[in-house]
Amino acid sequence: MTQGNGTRDRGVLADVPASGPGGHAVVVGGGLAGVTTALALADAGMRVTLLEGRPRLGGLAFSFQRGDLTVDNGQHVFLRCCTAYRWFLDRIGGAALAPVQERLDVPVVDLDRAEGNRLGRLRRDALPVPLHLGRSLAAYPHLSLAERASVGRAALALKGLDPADPALDGQDFGSWLAAHGQSARAVEALWDLVGVATLNAVAGDASLGLAAMVFKTGLLSDPGAADIGWARVPLGELHDRLARKALDSAGVRTEVRTRVTSVSVNENGGWSVQVPDETLEADAVVLAVPQREAHDLLPEGALDAPENLLRIGTAPILNIHVVYDRKVLATPFLTALGTPVQWVFDRTEASGLKEGQYLALSQSTAQNEIDEPVAVLRERYLPELERLLPRTRGAEVKDFFVTRERAATFAPAPGVGRLRPGARTKAPGLYLAGAWTATGWPATMESAVRSGVGAAAAALGALGRSRGLLPDFFEEAA
Repeated sequence: MTQGNGTRDRGVLADVPASGPGGHAVVVGGGLAGVTTALALADAGMRVTLLEGRPRLGGLAFSFQRGDLTVDNGQHVFLRCCTAYRWFLDRIGGAALAPVQERLDVPVVDLDRAEGNRLGRLRRDALPVPLHLGRSLAAYPHLSLAERASVGRAALALKGLDPADPALDGQDFGSWLAAHGQSARAVEALWDLVGVATLNAVAGDASLGLAAMVFKTGLLSDPGAADIGWARVPLGELHDRLARKALDSAGVRTEVRTRVTSVSVNENGGWSVQVPDETLEADAVVLAVPQREAHDLLPEGALDAPENLLRIGTAPILNIHVVYDRKVLATPFLTALGTPVQWVFDRTEASGLKEGQYLALSQSTAQNEIDEPVAVLRERYLPELERLLPRTRGAEVKDFFVTRERAATFAPAPGVGRLRPGARTKAPGLYLAGAWTATGWPATMESAVRSGVGAAAAALGALGRSRGLLPDFFEEAA
């Protein structure tokens, strides 16, 4: 059956010849990495088939219907420094639907302080680095004067680190912070406030290399680097509908509900990709799937140590969704201290809700809560929201539900860097993409897009084709 925008279900998979003027590439996986790879290869003149097992594109950044609501599985944000993801949005025609705030401004509410004196803000001025954060840090009420001064010294030390230094990969960020005079309070109220949201790990569980990359790039590279962007429409509008439209316009054949069962070298030295009842022949294959799935599809000898893929841990994110009968939050988002609540986002307009307000709580590092029953989470979080948002105290809860991503990201643990493979494998014509590959970034939408461009560049280079149309942020994976 033909899907909208030319996308089709498995069962009518066309015979695609393996050779031609541009060659034929098969991309396995329709998340951001796979869609990016397919677009980049098609833009370079290759014929591309994209295969996705789910009935939709978007990977772990998707939407679904719950009654009249359009619900994102989880809140996803990006920063101005995420040049690859912003290129992706522009490439699919969605940049205007996910704008970046004019200037970094994050409300931080500390429930351990007296009511009426709980609000602090992290925001930047139009000054060069590091002065752009100086006034905000000097006035940040959730740290003592001595702690604020120590944060500045640690930031300068962090600026001197090279995130690509392999020695940093084996150290944990928490120990480095302690060695540079950071109190437990400073870690909680500042470093983890940012780190948990971007790394999905507390400082003590995070690689110093990845943490240094996040903080240097986001806070210490350019005054506007940490300005926050987020979708004002459901993620499915961007990562599925607009992505399919862009793929169709580029000439990519997209097949959903099509699970790949094997990838192997054929008698002509090319590649055979097996799906139920069909075989596709290709000059290049890109596995843009999670690391465990990639491990299972890799032919023997494709990596020196394929078991490393299984050693890359995963980390969960829990998302709590609450619909109230009235408006209870006056800002687009906020983050909190002194409560289990981490980040709260207003999703009312994007979800299509006509009355009341819909809030989404994004709870990273959720290992201890990811399997808790909904009733338990409701009993825990509704009172916390009443503490955090006084207007909820007289409001009616119209709906309460949770979404769980048990393997939302790879775990950014010390040592993970040496486990992450580059785009190339030892099998000519076979490449890897995904946020978990060696992009230098943590498991973000930015990392996924960068990996897709890296895989496309590796494939085009091996086939002797020009990489001139690839976006200029590109840094090829090792």
